[in-house]
Amino acid sequence: MEIVKVYKESMPSVKLIGKRYTNEDRNENGTFADYWQQWFREGWFDILNQCGNIPGVSDDYLGAMRMTDSGFEYWIGAFLAPDTKVPSGFDEVEIPAGDVGVCWIYGNDQSGELYSMEASDMSMAAFSEKGWNFSENGWFFERYNCPRFTEPDENGNVILDICAYLI
Repeated sequence: MEIVKVYKESMPSVKLIGKRYTNEDRNENGTFADYWQQWFREGWFDILNQCGNIPGVSDDYLGAMRMTDSGFEYWIGAFLAPDTKVPSGFDEVEIPAGDVGVCWIYGNDQSGELYSMEASDMSMAAFSEKGWNFSENGWFFERYNCPRFTEPDENGNVILDICAYLI
């Protein structure tokens, strides 16, 4: 696993539409993998894809997380325009415009290494090395970009975007 690119992008105000999970929803391995499988099985991303997208903003699937006064939240969903009507059965949260640090992590998605604390810590260290600050209670997200994440290279590896809203 290695970092192949680190950069900053500006995000407009977005509405994160998806489903919210907490630590109590983790599986026996401590992950939310069962819910990702359910999302694909139930066609929930297809429903969100019909809502349209924001020009200039990725329409990739997201695993977004933050700490709140109520505890840890993990969202599976997508960023959509703030005026998007939320489909029945989905939750929403508004995220204000801001700069986002993006770290491309290259590795094997089957081994679990891309979803590890090590991958997250590497990304946060790369942001810090650039002099960028992020809030421990701010939004962090994994962005599953097509084709970087969906089409493995000749070594069977992909790139996962690990992102953090900067302060």
